[in-house]
Amino acid sequence: MADTSNKKNIREESLRDLSDFLTAQGEKAFRAKQIWQWIWQRGVTDFAEMSNLSKATRELLSRHYFFDSLFPQQVQTASDGTEKTAWRLTDGEIVESVLIPGNQKFTVCVSSQVGCQLGCKFCATGTLGFKRNLTAGEIFEQVVRAQQAAEAQGQPLSNIVFMGMGEPLLNYEQVLRAIERITAQDGLAMSPYRITVSTAGIPEKIRQLADDGVRFNLALSLHAAKETTRTFLMPVNKAYPLSEIAGSLKYFVEKTGTRPTFEYLLLKDINDSLEDAKALALYCRQFPIKINIIEYNNVEGSGFHHSPDKNRDAFIRFLEGCNMVVNVRRSKGKDIDAACGQLAGKQESNL
Repeated sequence: MADTSNKKNIREESLRDLSDFLTAQGEKAFRAKQIWQWIWQRGVTDFAEMSNLSKATRELLSRHYFFDSLFPQQVQTASDGTEKTAWRLTDGEIVESVLIPGNQKFTVCVSSQVGCQLGCKFCATGTLGFKRNLTAGEIFEQVVRAQQAAEAQGQPLSNIVFMGMGEPLLNYEQVLRAIERITAQDGLAMSPYRITVSTAGIPEKIRQLADDGVRFNLALSLHAAKETTRTFLMPVNKAYPLSEIAGSLKYFVEKTGTRPTFEYLLLKDINDSLEDAKALALYCRQFPIKINIIEYNNVEGSGFHHSPDKNRDAFIRFLEGCNMVVNVRRSKGKDIDAACGQLAGKQESNL
């Protein structure tokens, strides 16, 4: 692994920082924009690829800067075409992203942290504990690599979901900077409306999103509209109960005019009864919302089980009878532990 102790991470530099560095080294200031384009429009992670720079300039950059690059540790392909990649980071940590095929398009599920501190009982990532936040560059590169993989198969990368490892809103600044670079005209120029950030519910950060005027989609992992049930499933609910989350969502809707989505994972005998459906419908009356019903994907040792089809169907019928917008999200990549809640960096033990 390359020594980066005396170098700066170039993806943490602003355009002005690069310009100031270059002029101080006797280089032309306009070179900064060329470097910027290589980094954020073309997604390169090697100074040698910056072909419109002189060899001397490239060597100058390599002496002073490094890329916080991703290195593919393991790639698995599921029977349905879903591809999970375990990425080794420059410090040796592991994160995973998932490339999901759709109707002549691809979606990438990206991670925002190494591990997660929230400890949701149904989620494999929660068993890892929290190690560190990802940088904007590490998040950005997951998208670039997914875009390259999708294009290699002749299809576009159409959607980005922050539903991988970690709680995105606990890495607020880096996640938003990554999204800014993904959507900027001098970045990847992707539409923010094709990006969804999923959170377990951090009220002050949801309000901050509204104040910052974000244009991407917001999804909230609800999974229960009863306080005791949600606290059992998601310990974060002790700190941020349903009433506080509701207040922040009302604020978000009022400020942005957009309709968030609730993610609701159906678990047998936990949150899949008609009483649970009634509680959810009542909670949803406070703001315009869409509901994604998610099927449970097995996590070894969790003790949870897939809700029976009859329970799921009755649950959905009740919600639709209350004029709720309900979609059922079918999971992909289950046979390689790439589906929702299954990302746990299992290959780490093989390092």
